Amino acid sequence: MKQPARRRPHRNPRGLFLGAVLGAVVGYFAGRALGNPAMGIVLGMLAGAALLYRVNPGPWNRT
Repeated sequence: MKQPARRRPHRNPRGLFLGAVLGAVVGYFAGRALGNPAMGIVLGMLAGAALLYRVNPGPWNRT
């Protein structure tokens, strides 16, 4: 019996960069509203980069 091909999860380096930039911008405004823009930037960068790196596969290098 043949094993089904294992699909690798999508990884997107461009999403990592784009997520960090967009997360920093959104985090800045959220942090400014809460009183600490620097912490908002850091947390926004981490969350945005992690999310877009994993979720957004993009059309690049597809075979």
